[in-house]
Amino acid sequence: MNTPPSADEASEPIVYVVDDDRSVGASLEDLLASVSLRTRLFGSVQDFLSFELPAAPSCLVLDVRMPGQSGMDFLGHMSELGLHLPTVVITGHGDIAMGVKAMKVGAIEFLTKPFRDQDLLDAVYHGIEIDRARRAREATDAELHQRWASLSPGEQDVARLVVDGLLNKQIAADLDVSEITVKVRRASAMRKLGARTLAELIRQIDRMSSA
Repeated sequence: MNTPPSADEASEPIVYVVDDDRSVGASLEDLLASVSLRTRLFGSVQDFLSFELPAAPSCLVLDVRMPGQSGMDFLGHMSELGLHLPTVVITGHGDIAMGVKAMKVGAIEFLTKPFRDQDLLDAVYHGIEIDRARRAREATDAELHQRWASLSPGEQDVARLVVDGLLNKQIAADLDVSEITVKVRRASAMRKLGARTLAELIRQIDRMSSA
């Protein structure tokens, strides 16, 4: 039976290396271990896709040329697969045109072998920070949607109209309720959402609309 990861393990970064050259993979694993970064090695895109990714800040180091699906093709389809990992592309056969293409389809860095260890580490650290920030945003958005779901339909209606700029008496007329009812629902909605001011309420609802 699999043991759920501890809080420390869930927050500890992990770097995925997808490269069919075992010597390159072993070298990168040693390099990343030297700075205490967890690493998982894969010899192909297919092997990587069969692995269940833990919920931890991550970065992907991806070789361009591999058997089966190439790294570049995979990079171009990652978003369709629901994968949003910051990706560092590495290759022994790169040129400027390939580097430009990689960046256009989402790579955060393009490195040609042999590259400096520090360049790879800098790119990986940058990717981990990008992913950590994304996960924090997603957690905040999920909490905000949970709070919104806790509002009654009437409270949600009032909150939307408040954000639209209507006064309490206008909202009362629009919803065919008393102005006192509007005030009660408005106060309850703001309390449940944790919004102390109208400005905070507007920002929260705008964020939910754009998420």
